[in-house]
Amino acid sequence: MKKLIGLFLVALLLLSAPAVWLLWQASSEQTLQSAVELEVPKGASTIKIGRLLHEAGVIESPLAFRLAVRMNRAGAGLHSGYYQFEGAVSINTIISRLQQGDVMTFNVTVPEGLRTDEILSLLADKTGVPITQWQNALKALLPGEVEGRLLPETYQYSKPLEPKKLLKAMIRAQQKVLASLSKDIAVQDRLRIMASIVEKETMLEKERPLVAAAIHNRLKKGMPLQMDPTVIYGIWRTTGSFSGNIRKKDLRTDTLWSTYTRRGLPPTPIGNPGAASLRAAANPADVDYLFFVADGTGGHKFAATLAEHQANVRQWIRVEKRQNNGK
Repeated sequence: MKKLIGLFLVALLLLSAPAVWLLWQASSEQTLQSAVELEVPKGASTIKIGRLLHEAGVIESPLAFRLAVRMNRAGAGLHSGYYQFEGAVSINTIISRLQQGDVMTFNVTVPEGLRTDEILSLLADKTGVPITQWQNALKALLPGEVEGRLLPETYQYSKPLEPKKLLKAMIRAQQKVLASLSKDIAVQDRLRIMASIVEKETMLEKERPLVAAAIHNRLKKGMPLQMDPTVIYGIWRTTGSFSGNIRKKDLRTDTLWSTYTRRGLPPTPIGNPGAASLRAAANPADVDYLFFVADGTGGHKFAATLAEHQANVRQWIRVEKRQNNGK
């Protein structure tokens, strides 16, 4: 009888040994000497994920990983993506992160005022995703006019990056801002255009409502807006390039977007305005300004009369001469 009991205990120990080993392997931590970045491909099997983790030096035993996944019934719930592992890690914590989809995130910042083609080039450069993929994704989302429909700000994304997903977020972000300003689609279209001009005319927060007021006031009086950025955009839109220096003959060149040769607003935005410029276009300052000119400090001087404006222009010319002589 004692012999049978002894054999039973030995068998029990032998049977429980793998379980003890698995529990120890799954819960024991190892400290990584440096951060490890790893891509878990979409549709990867538990065997492949375990092998990738082992080859990257994140775990010691692919077998323990597979068994732990099976024990936790997590096989169907492991998310693909790019992960970063650092410091003390265990198989259990790795499985938990894979189940949660706790992937690496990246940020990309889009400055205000860029044309849509410039934004796509920036996104391609910053993310490494070919520009053709960005162009195709935008065409799928916006089959018509694409200018001025993206909201510049900082966006977060994970890899592998889906251009369509990020662009959709940029479109929706702008729509959210516009919806807070007006429910009228026609009004929203006008705000996009006005805000894109405001964005190009000033980078100063305090000046945006003032520039917006000048635009509103000139439109009310039926005056041509005579905004230089619309001339530049029109030449680029019709020829594909611009020299960088606006000349008198450029001001006389007629395009659909030139507010020197045509009255009213251009037919489309001339860039992608930020939220502040959209709000300024919807809520211009309560002033009677019709003119503004650079003041030499990065800002502008505003005027309600032509005489006052001409005096400001003369002052700007003197400032510009002093700056050029000082070079």
